[in-house]
Amino acid sequence: MAQTVDKSMLIHEIIEIDPGNAAILMAAGMHCVGCPSAAMESLEEACMVHGMNVDEVISSINEYLANKNTQ
Repeated sequence: MAQTVDKSMLIHEIIEIDPGNAAILMAAGMHCVGCPSAAMESLEEACMVHGMNVDEVISSINEYLANKNTQ
């Protein structure tokens, strides 16, 4: 079963699931994914700080993970 991401997960946990998630976060406008303090923020907190819609980001990441696991 494919792993999914939710808004309570920490940035570093999301990247550990799949390093490709970092590219999705950066493409969405979160350019500080490698920052030590960003690693300890939840996805919801990071999206709020960056003015991003957390549900859209979650959707993009989970779609990427689902597609990757079906290949």
